[in-house]
Amino acid sequence: MKKRAATRRTNRLLIVVFVIFLTTGPVAAFAQGSIAPEHGRKVTRHVLPAYPPVAHQAHLVGKVRLVAVVAPNGSVKLTQPLGGNPVLLQSAAEAVMQWKYAPAPAETKEQVEISFAPEE
Repeated sequence: MKKRAATRRTNRLLIVVFVIFLTTGPVAAFAQGSIAPEHGRKVTRHVLPAYPPVAHQAHLVGKVRLVAVVAPNGSVKLTQPLGGNPVLLQSAAEAVMQWKYAPAPAETKEQVEISFAPEE
C-alpha cells in the first residue's frame, strides 16, 4: 500500500512538471548554463546554474530570462523573472545572484538569458 502511494505521488509530480513544461511554450535545446547577457555592463564573474534534478528526470530543456538589478559596485541586488520554465527559473536566479558585474556610476538593470539542457 505504501509503495502504491509513493508511486502515485511520483506520477503526480511528473504530471505537474510535464504540464508546466507544456505551458511555457516551445523551447530550444542548448548546452547547460549557456549564458547570454543582452547588453550593458560586463559580467566579471558568473556562476553556472545547477540543472535541477526534477528537470533532469523530466528531460526538461529551455531558456529562462531574468532581469538582474545590479548595484553600482557590481553586486546583484535582486533578480526578476521575465519568462521560462518555473522549475528552471529558481536555479537560474540563484546562480545570477552570485554574479559580479563591472562597477558603474549608478544602479542598472541587466537582462540575462540562460539556456538549460541535460548533460549526456
